[in-house]
Amino acid sequence: MTENEIATKVIGLAIEVHKALGPGLLESAYRECLFYKLKKAGLQVEKEKHMPIAFEEVKIDCGYRLDLLVEGKVVIELKAVEQLTDVHLAQILTYLKLGKFKLGLLINFNVKRLKDGIKRVIN
Repeated sequence: MTENEIATKVIGLAIEVHKALGPGLLESAYRECLFYKLKKAGLQVEKEKHMPIAFEEVKIDCGYRLDLLVEGKVVIELKAVEQLTDVHLAQILTYLKLGKFKLGLLINFNVKRLKDGIKRVIN
């Protein structure tokens, strides 16, 4: 399955979660529900995956965690904020770089229409 195919499935399932729950909940609630939907759809998904930093010859665990990693290829960073900022974009770009991933989805559930809260991020 390609990164684009995975992203398409993730977006569809995220929209289902948003339609059921609406905006206004904590990020952790959306993460758990989307995790459940992804697993139920038969996708391999890791939740809160640790992302160490490689510096010279050492790996440093600084507490960075991906919200979701789908099929070992697509990073999903979830937010429940008034609006996405450059800091949120920088965060997912850093995860893509650290993990050498090509595609990420930055999804803000705190919007009326989830379509308006999704950003595809390419490394």
